[in-house]
Amino acid sequence: MALVRLRRSVRAIVLDEGDRVLLCRFVIPEPGGAVVVWAAPGGGVERGESVLAALQRELREETGLVIDGEPPHVWHQEVIDPGHAVDYDGVINDYFLVRTASFRPRGALSDDELAAENIEGFRWWGLREIAGYRGTDLFSPRDLATPLAALIAGRASGAVVRLGL
Repeated sequence: MALVRLRRSVRAIVLDEGDRVLLCRFVIPEPGGAVVVWAAPGGGVERGESVLAALQRELREETGLVIDGEPPHVWHQEVIDPGHAVDYDGVINDYFLVRTASFRPRGALSDDELAAENIEGFRWWGLREIAGYRGTDLFSPRDLATPLAALIAGRASGAVVRLGL
């Protein structure tokens, strides 16, 4: 039996005072053309790095947001798919809730460094916009509107919610 290698990642559900969520626009090259995916800011946990340190680093690098304290862990996602993360058989994403005032994302990474990570921009999205979106771009997770609605409404039980693809 082959060993499954999963990339460990952290992501932040960044909600502003209007309950809009900050998402990164990932443009992923594919053989048939690029795929656009809107996903929460974050990224890989480096060897020897704590989950909290990785979250703080990723938010600072990508968006410029500096967080204090330990935000609540709200979602967990495991995707087993060899094509999902380069050099891995899949990914484990742990999502943390970060509440903040709206801001213009501008992190420590240059535009070229962001592009090397397939990030081509940021946008604040309202829940209705996500739920009603009918374009060709994807969201991660695919049904982002459902767990996001529960999170915004405060219907979360305090337990970490397991997400699908």
